[in-house]
Amino acid sequence: MFYNNLIYLLVVIFILTTKTIPATPALAAHTALLLFLLKGVVFSLVARRIHRGGRIQQSPRYFAMEQRLSILAIAALGIDVYLLDCQYYFTNLPWLNSLPTLPQLGGIMLFFGYLAIIWTEARKSYGLVFGRSYGAWSFISSNLKANLPIILPWLILSLLSDLLTISPLPAVKNFLASPWGEPTLFLLLFLLMALIFPAIIIRLWGCTPLPPGKERERIEAFCQSQNLAYADILSWPLFEGRMLTAGVMGLTRRFRYLLITPGLLKAMTEDEIDAVLAHEIGHVKRHHLQLYILFFAGFLIFAQLITYPSLYLLLSSNIFYKLISISGQSPSDALTFASMAPMLILMLVYFRYLFGYFMRNFERQADLHAFSTMADSRPMIFVLEKIAYLSGNIRDLPSWHHFGIGERVDFLLRCERDRSLVKRHDRKVALSLACYLLAAATAGLLIWQTPSNLLDGAPRAKFAQAVIEQKISQTPNDPLWHHLLGDLQHERKQYPQAINAYEEALRLNPADAETLNNFAWLLLTAEETALRNPKQALRIAKKAAALTPASHILDTLARAYWLTGNRQQAVAREEQALAMAPDNEDYYRKQLDLYKSTSPPEP
Repeated sequence: MFYNNLIYLLVVIFILTTKTIPATPALAAHTALLLFLLKGVVFSLVARRIHRGGRIQQSPRYFAMEQRLSILAIAALGIDVYLLDCQYYFTNLPWLNSLPTLPQLGGIMLFFGYLAIIWTEARKSYGLVFGRSYGAWSFISSNLKANLPIILPWLILSLLSDLLTISPLPAVKNFLASPWGEPTLFLLLFLLMALIFPAIIIRLWGCTPLPPGKERERIEAFCQSQNLAYADILSWPLFEGRMLTAGVMGLTRRFRYLLITPGLLKAMTEDEIDAVLAHEIGHVKRHHLQLYILFFAGFLIFAQLITYPSLYLLLSSNIFYKLISISGQSPSDALTFASMAPMLILMLVYFRYLFGYFMRNFERQADLHAFSTMADSRPMIFVLEKIAYLSGNIRDLPSWHHFGIGERVDFLLRCERDRSLVKRHDRKVALSLACYLLAAATAGLLIWQTPSNLLDGAPRAKFAQAVIEQKISQTPNDPLWHHLLGDLQHERKQYPQAINAYEEALRLNPADAETLNNFAWLLLTAEETALRNPKQALRIAKKAAALTPASHILDTLARAYWLTGNRQQAVAREEQALAMAPDNEDYYRKQLDLYKSTSPPEP
């Protein structure tokens, strides 16, 4: 369940980060609240119906229903974010608007609210399956503690990143602004968290030291024989301790813990417990925990690799802008969602398939370590068969991260018959790791070679045009947006479109000196000579100068006089501009020398 919940939380974070917070919500507050409450009631009724009447009495069915309801909770959160604009309301809470991560934390809390509804309705089913009754608040609390380790690393890393982002230190800001700054920071913080987090998890999960006695002495002796250094051996009360499982966590001896559930100790013989320990020690000996950290770091590299190319393709694609026009979404929302979609696909594919591939094969390596340590496959096979039977006949249940128990048993039996399969599997894992490292290194090299200004120029200008055009559609009588569209099209050398935009801006506000000036400059300097009209530009520039005799407007008027043959007026106006703008003396002096010494080009 841990790995499924990890993917669920990743999807939730994706939902919360792909929706920009609007200036105003799409729905009125009372309408949004009514829909929110109705949805919550429907969600609660669905969860109650699933768990009604004690129909769930086996752990596989309990976990399957929890999985389906968790997916439904993600869908409910998606409605809250995309339709009801819940993050808009979060930002209006005084304690959730100070850092960018905090509105997302509000969304996380809302998702956990849906999970709390699931846990409330599942409480009686849990009692039937695992043999312990809880009060509603106690059950919710225990489930929260079980799931907090999944979200806490993201929360802590995000908050630290936010705090560093608003740091007044220039060196910190420059580092974070560099292409490698933020990923490097995130990786360093992640490594720190990975080092110390096991000590936090064992407390959240309620783990306690395995009490002194024969069982502990035997486990300690076996670990000593295998040269395993650890901080402690803990009793793991997972699902009331009835789950048949064990685990090891921690990168170093000081923070390494060996976890064993009471149910496993009770169900297994001494040799079988040794096989379980050998399996977990196999993970340590094969450095699987360190490799998991490597895979998380690799995800950051691959995510960084697809970010700029995907943004470039989106910002350069006419289809993207047509979809914006059809959907009516804001360009910023559409860009965020569309650019994050490849990230979501990468995340699901990477963790579900690539990471899952290595996890399955690491588990097989750990099984084979137990086989080699025990010099016999039977103890490990007996462990797996017992787990399958006592967990509700799950032998043939497939698993994306462990292989099915039947598959694991069959492979151990094949290795018993042909022990060369052990080395062949190790070679397979080593080759797979080498290919992965080569791909990650290639991705890193490509990122290094990617120009930092890839998104400048045409892609950024097309996006700016989409933003301005949407503003025009929302407020068609605001001359500012037509003026800005004219400036943008002028810069892009799309002169007919720029002329139309300037004319519309002047229709709405004929006395805007800046629009008049920019329109006149276009008519004087357009690279398409057929569009140049110095006489019209002179009339427009005179009007602009009469309204606002600023230096850059007088410069435009001087050029208009020069191009219409009035050199004396051109010199006089440029001298005025020069006198008014000493900070830009070089430019205006060059213009003045041009008008004094050179005749205008023939029209």
